[in-house]
Amino acid sequence: MRIDVLFADRVGIAHEILAVLAKRRLNVVAVEVDPPHIHIDAPELDVPGFGALDAALRAVPGVESVTPIDILPGTRRRLHLDALLQALPDPVLAVDRAGRIVVANAAAATVAGRSEAALTGADFGRLFGDAELSDLLVDNGFRLAAGQEVTLNGQPFLLDATPIVEDGRPAGGVVTLFAPSRLGERLNALQNFDEGGFDRILGESAPVRSLKARAARVAAVDAPLLILGETGTGKELIAHACHRASPRRDKPFLALNCAAVPESLAESELFGYAPGSFTGAQRGGKPGLLELAHGGTVFLDEIGEMSPYLQAKLLRFLNDGRFRRVGGDREQTVDVRVVSATHRDLDAMVAEHSFREDLFYRLNVLSLQVPALRERGDDILLLARHFIARACAQARRPPCRLTVAASAALLANPWPGNVRQLENVIFRAVTMSDGAYLDAADLELAGARMDAETGGEPAEPSNWDEAAAAFERGLLRRLYPRYPSSRKLAARLHTSHTMIANKLRKYGIPDGT
Repeated sequence: MRIDVLFADRVGIAHEILAVLAKRRLNVVAVEVDPPHIHIDAPELDVPGFGALDAALRAVPGVESVTPIDILPGTRRRLHLDALLQALPDPVLAVDRAGRIVVANAAAATVAGRSEAALTGADFGRLFGDAELSDLLVDNGFRLAAGQEVTLNGQPFLLDATPIVEDGRPAGGVVTLFAPSRLGERLNALQNFDEGGFDRILGESAPVRSLKARAARVAAVDAPLLILGETGTGKELIAHACHRASPRRDKPFLALNCAAVPESLAESELFGYAPGSFTGAQRGGKPGLLELAHGGTVFLDEIGEMSPYLQAKLLRFLNDGRFRRVGGDREQTVDVRVVSATHRDLDAMVAEHSFREDLFYRLNVLSLQVPALRERGDDILLLARHFIARACAQARRPPCRLTVAASAALLANPWPGNVRQLENVIFRAVTMSDGAYLDAADLELAGARMDAETGGEPAEPSNWDEAAAAFERGLLRRLYPRYPSSRKLAARLHTSHTMIANKLRKYGIPDGT
């Protein structure tokens, strides 16, 4: 039987309690003292004998109660901890202050090819074939970022360490090993937490309906996908929606913009690098997006900007799924779907020999053409209202609406920057205006502000000074009705009252409005 003795703490009381059991020749196999409790495991104690023991223990000064319990609290915690460790899918090791393993879960034992008992007491660093790793762990106070890569039984892992602190000093740590694909899942969760599927692609026009229908079909096919379209049309949104609708939806979606990073960095970001590849390289090397996204999707944006060298390396990977890290000599195989996008004319680039023809055919197994905003005019106002609602929420101001003139200006604009340009125009207009309505002039579109002298046609300035004066005049005319004094207008524009007063006189405002 196991009992819980509740007592008023005093010197020697625990010894007196145990002496009572010893006097009755009860074998005690475990004792846990946690004032004001002492928990005792006495296997020979039975129900008939408990009554007499209860009376004897209560005779000890300070003992308040004796209660049978099913399990000792420390044993319960240990069993729960063991169950928790066994349930974790990632290898977990607890290390003492000297760098020796004290606890290992089943996942760690499986990867190491040893039993959990065989791992206990082993030197942490030697387990990974790196004797200095234990010293590194201890010297850093058991704080190592998840970028530290180690190899266990031939498999690469990213190491994350959390210190265990006792009296303000590190008493050891808990080390978790993440396979690159597991870390990729964490990155995916952080980067794409608010991304949606095809429901996030706004639009009811015929081109958009056709795009969604085709995209839903190609999403289900596990083959390379090439997305074509002008800048700002939402190609990455389409790529992510296709991933969400694919069999790989539960795996990572990681992206690389080929135009945003230099060739050397793009290569290491995509393929990773081996230890000692270059000066400043992270100890132990670093996995690239292909390893991190194992089982999922890698999105290569602006693929038309990829260098010829990287084109050749990517082609080799697409052919057999194998690659080598930068500076490495070991080939690796991963399972990822490559989705690429570009605004460039790849057919023309192939003809000019600036893009590999064989790579083009490997990427262009499936394709989607994203329509420009001017080709889906029925969606412009729908998108504008969506962006207005979002911008008003971000600016923490009441919702506003478009005037008839503003709607006409939006529909008439050619939108060379497509949806991204429309979003930026709306955000700027909402931020810079305070009224309940957005007018055509608030949008600051080229040609939206008409000069009265030209009969409604856009004014064409002949020089810089004239263009600057036209801008000043239009701005003051637009704001003066809402801030009808030079002082209010100066405060709104964060400038001097004198300067605003002079400008109003120069342009004949308010009389000239």
